[in-house]
Amino acid sequence: MARNLDITSLRSFVAVADSGGVTKAAGYLHLTQSAVSMQLKRLEEALEVSLLDRSNRSVSLTAQGEQLLSYARRMLALNDEVYTRLTAKDYEGEIVLGVPHDIIYPYVPPILRAFAADFPRVKMRLVSAPTRRLRQMFGRGECDAILTTEAQPGDGGEALVTLPLIWIGSSGGTAWKQRPLPVAFCTNCIFRSGVLKRLDEEGLDWEMVVESDLDNAVDAVVSADLAVSAVIKGFYPRQTSPIAHDGALPDPGQTRIVLYLQADDNPILVALRDLIRNAYLSEWSPKEVTQLTA
Repeated sequence: MARNLDITSLRSFVAVADSGGVTKAAGYLHLTQSAVSMQLKRLEEALEVSLLDRSNRSVSLTAQGEQLLSYARRMLALNDEVYTRLTAKDYEGEIVLGVPHDIIYPYVPPILRAFAADFPRVKMRLVSAPTRRLRQMFGRGECDAILTTEAQPGDGGEALVTLPLIWIGSSGGTAWKQRPLPVAFCTNCIFRSGVLKRLDEEGLDWEMVVESDLDNAVDAVVSADLAVSAVIKGFYPRQTSPIAHDGALPDPGQTRIVLYLQADDNPILVALRDLIRNAYLSEWSPKEVTQLTA
């Protein structure tokens, strides 16, 4: 007798695999954690295999789970294509989303994937630029939605979450011990003036070792242990890590992740807004943000 796999359970399985956890997957799917866990359990029982390795804090796939993932993606893609063509209201056009490079990962790729599944005929164009440039583009109507990193949201901005800034340097490096302190920030970095002001207020001499509007130039000198910089906690360039300075450097402050939307009566933009909200709010609960800031 033929046996059928449940599409809803497969969707939850793929979401967990893509996001790395049940909590994030539940946010993307607009479901409770218990509902996602129950669907995963139902899928494992139907196949009589273990799909997830739950022995560690982070969820990983078993060999059987990795094998199923490829099939599940194809089944979902075909299911969504059939549903879209036969029942979904057609939306067409282009949406431009602007995001600073340092907050693209890990949230934006799952947002783009979910949006493409919901609106297959809408072209999404991603623009990566510093916050100030994105605000200018948004003001000229060149972006439909932007995410920014700012101390305070501007007119029409929605602060999604507040996160601390921390000092970073080359892993195992000693540049933070030098005086004057060698620092590196892009010329357009939104954090630059505030962090330098805090250094001045502490009477700590500093020198700028790079002048560039390219983020990879800053990443290069920091990873080479030629300078230090300040970034959002949890968002570190490769070959860099937080500096354990034991109070030798001042608190660099904090920033907010802010969302701007051109129109809240456009169903496509409203759907994008909801995906972005869920991505950040499901990841950073108020309790977690408090612990990060402490």
